[in-house]
Amino acid sequence: MNRVSSKKILQRAARMLTVSASLLALPALAAGQLTLYTTREPGLIQPLLAKFTQQSGVKVNTVFVKDGLLERVKAEGARSPADMLMTVDMGALLDLVQAGLTQPVQSKVVNAAIPAHLRDADNQWFALSLRARVLYADKGQQFPALRYEDLADPRFKRKICIRSGQHPYNTALVAAMLVHDGEAKTEAWLRGVKANLARKAAGGDRDVARDILGGICDIGLANSYYVGQMKAAAPGTDNRKWGDAIQVIRPTFANGKGTHVNVSGAAIARNAPNKAQAIKLLEFLVSPQAQQMYAQANYEYPVRKGVAADPIIAQSVGSLTPDTTSLVEIAKQRQRASLLIDKVGFDR
Repeated sequence: MNRVSSKKILQRAARMLTVSASLLALPALAAGQLTLYTTREPGLIQPLLAKFTQQSGVKVNTVFVKDGLLERVKAEGARSPADMLMTVDMGALLDLVQAGLTQPVQSKVVNAAIPAHLRDADNQWFALSLRARVLYADKGQQFPALRYEDLADPRFKRKICIRSGQHPYNTALVAAMLVHDGEAKTEAWLRGVKANLARKAAGGDRDVARDILGGICDIGLANSYYVGQMKAAAPGTDNRKWGDAIQVIRPTFANGKGTHVNVSGAAIARNAPNKAQAIKLLEFLVSPQAQQMYAQANYEYPVRKGVAADPIIAQSVGSLTPDTTSLVEIAKQRQRASLLIDKVGFDR
């Protein structure tokens, strides 16, 4: 064999090795990313995802799905690029599980971080943060410790503000009432609260604070994290004025259970192309570092014990003792709750 032929053979072998190395690298490149479908505004979670990418090298492709998450994933079927599904409501998360669009996750890291009542017994879904359904009240008045059931008391006649009863935040609370008190007592409670409304059930949670400042009502139901948003707003803005006008009361149920909570949570998609990377992200999201970032970005309560709430929430809302009733059992009552809300004409 002459020198030229030997050189060509070596060059061909080098090219083959280069191609082989490139082909071997393809799975690694594909495994270095994942796709997140989320109903949460991307801007609120982007700092967490950026930190995850920095630490792990895994890129997160975020797809914001404001409405119709379940329908989209179902329509995509086995071809769906979604690896993780994130929602801001327990009911929506459970709907994904019941539709067969999720898969179980075996992770000692996740199970050790999240209390049992905040994750699925079959490891299909996991809570990432908590929001409490609390009472906003006129800062200039004194109120005793209150239970949710007290809102039907005639002493609050024309003093209560609330958003639509059919909003998921309120149907979840009514569903919890059904679990705790049964249908007859819950219906009577709804009628009592309706009789105590200062205005039609409408608007949003921050409108409750607005109307307390405006003297329309003295007290109302709203989510805890809006307190953080309002009190963190720039001085002189409407949001800041509303936040400064209220105090927060953490009600409980009459049976001694804690404060009603809803969750933001996540699940691994049934057809996740990058399951291992999605599990890595899930484990990161329940780490102390991420839970602290979550609390500060969203003003929600961490699910991991030992992680402090944002200082504004800690000072204005206080420590949370959540109702530990199964979130699944509460979510199962959503339809009954919705029918009951319509039956009493709550939003009319």
